Amino acid sequence: MKFPNINPTAFEIFGLEIKWYGISYALGLILALFLCKILSKKYNKVKEKIFDDILIWVALGIILGGRIGYVVFYNFNFYLNNPKYILIGIRDGGMSFHGGIIGVIIASLFFSKLKKVSFLCIMDIIACAAPIGLFLGRIANFINSELWGKETNFFLGVIFPNGGTNPRHPTQLYEALLEGLVLFFLVNFFYKYKNSFPGLTSGVFLIFYAVFRIFVEFFRAPDHHIGYIIEPYITTGIILSLPMIVLGLGLIFLNDRNRKNY
Repeated sequence: MKFPNINPTAFEIFGLEIKWYGISYALGLILALFLCKILSKKYNKVKEKIFDDILIWVALGIILGGRIGYVVFYNFNFYLNNPKYILIGIRDGGMSFHGGIIGVIIASLFFSKLKKVSFLCIMDIIACAAPIGLFLGRIANFINSELWGKETNFFLGVIFPNGGTNPRHPTQLYEALLEGLVLFFLVNFFYKYKNSFPGLTSGVFLIFYAVFRIFVEFFRAPDHHIGYIIEPYITTGIILSLPMIVLGLGLIFLNDRNRKNY
């Protein structure tokens, strides 16, 4: 299958290029906000207006956390020697999901303390909406012809313009399916589960995102400037995902107070 060769620039306004990558972030936030407000209104665990107020906090957490995470986790030496590219390069990609989720957690924690609302209840609803952004972000990665997989003879293999002459696993699309669509239905199912308690949905999100990410990492080509942390399979993405499983299990099985009293 040949790469569809979609222009990473969606359109221009007064000479400013608007990238599909940026559109995916903006659209993901807007759609996520609508879903958060629908869930808060329907289940009445958090006031609907809270999500109007927290949107900017979450957006900053995603952008700052995602960028700082990429700089620290994936290319620290380069950015240490070329600090000007930390901000300049953000429009061309270079965001870390693991950094982004840390940023969202920190921003939401400060917001919940400031507004005196339940941190876990907020995070559960955000977890329901987060796969929307993940789906759109992975589609943007595909359009950018980045984060592709290993060479393959699989019928879904794609010949990427910057990936050589042989077909490769379109791992961006695998992640869009698993971390976007499948994860969306999973977390929303558990949020609506009659015996749900604060932290359950967040825990499910953390565990299954990590499981799906680790699975896809076995098909994904490692970052060329990092390679494998442990040959021949262990990548940075796998190592960063393992703590998510531990934290998710803790929220589900060690969260006795919320599980018994909610």
